[in-house]
Amino acid sequence: MGVKNGADSPWAQPGAAPARRRPTWRTAAATIGIFVVALYLIELVDSATGGGLEPGGITPRTVDGLSGVAFAPVLHGTWSHLFANTLPVLVLGFLVLASGIGKGLAVTGIVWVVGGLGTWLVGGAGTTHIGASILVFGWLAYLLVRGLFTRDAGQILIGIVVFLVYGGLLWGVLPTNPLVSWQGHLFGAVGGVLAAWLLDSRRRRSAAVDRTAVR
Repeated sequence: MGVKNGADSPWAQPGAAPARRRPTWRTAAATIGIFVVALYLIELVDSATGGGLEPGGITPRTVDGLSGVAFAPVLHGTWSHLFANTLPVLVLGFLVLASGIGKGLAVTGIVWVVGGLGTWLVGGAGTTHIGASILVFGWLAYLLVRGLFTRDAGQILIGIVVFLVYGGLLWGVLPTNPLVSWQGHLFGAVGGVLAAWLLDSRRRRSAAVDRTAVR
C-alpha cells in the first residue's frame, strides 16, 4: 500500500513548498532534442543498410506510397541532407513547442499529415519524397502567421525575427530544383498556416467571448 505524502498527509513537512513544475521551455528543448537524436539514429540505420529505409518515403498516388506520409519526415537521403535540416528543426521546432507542448505537438501533427497527403497527391509520378523539411516549412509558416490570428504582439515579433532569419527558405516552395521536394515544402507550409488558423484563431475567439462574458 502506497503512502501519500501530500499537503494533507500527516507525514508532510510543515511549510513544505509544493513541487515546482518544469518550465515549458526546458520540456520543449528536451522534446526537440530527443526528436533530432532519433533522426540521427534512423539515418545511422539507413546508412548501415545501404539506404534500405528510403523507399519508405512518400511515393505519390500509389497505395504502398501512402504509408510514407507517416515515415517521410524522419527519413533522409544522405547525411548532408540531415545536416542541412538539423538546425532549422532544432530552432523552429523549439519555438513551436515553447508556446505549449500539447499545442506544439498538435501543430506538428497537422503539418505532418497535411504536408504528407499534399505531397502524395501532387508529387511527381515515380518519385519518392523524404526529409524533415516538411516539418521545417510547416513550423516556419506557422510561426510567421500565428501572430496574425492571435493579434499577440510578442508572437508577431517572433514571426518577424523568424522571417528575417529563415524567410529565405520560402523560395523552396517553388519548383526550382528537380531534386528537391518543393511539394513537401509547399504543403508543409500549407499545413502550418492551417494549424495557425485552426488552433490560434479559435483561441482568439475564445478570449473575445471570455472578455464579453466578464462585461
